[in-house]
Amino acid sequence: MTHSGDLGAAPSGAAPAEGGGEFRVTLTLEEGYRFDVDPGLDGARHFHIDETPPLGAGGDANPSRVLASAMASCLASSLLFCLRKARITVRSLRVEARGTLVRNERKRLRVGGLHIELFPEIAAGDEERMKRCLEIFEDFCVVTDSVRRGIPVIVGVETHAS
Repeated sequence: MTHSGDLGAAPSGAAPAEGGGEFRVTLTLEEGYRFDVDPGLDGARHFHIDETPPLGAGGDANPSRVLASAMASCLASSLLFCLRKARITVRSLRVEARGTLVRNERKRLRVGGLHIELFPEIAAGDEERMKRCLEIFEDFCVVTDSVRRGIPVIVGVETHAS
């Protein structure tokens, strides 16, 4: 049985994801609910995703935490890019993402919201210069803006019987 869809795939030879176009991430089941994730980038390390107990062993981040991490990292990178472009030295940057899990009308668990806080350490004299970055950095975060707008998702299942 095959069910799939097309999200308007980029033509062959399209630019890499960073400049527009397609990207691919591959997950391979290892055991239980633990997956090896190949981010599809030359030289990039694989990582693991697992469900929390009682489904999975909980030894790795679960999908909700990976989503929060992706948004937090994207926002942090956008802020860093702006600050560096403004020649503001960032001594350190810590980001906290807190999520809320809720049940929908069918009693299915969903991410109900995410609260992401960034804590950059800069020189006291740079606070005024930082204001412009604080006004615009969120607009450059690919992941957060995409989630906020509701990414179209097409799910396909192709079974292989043996």
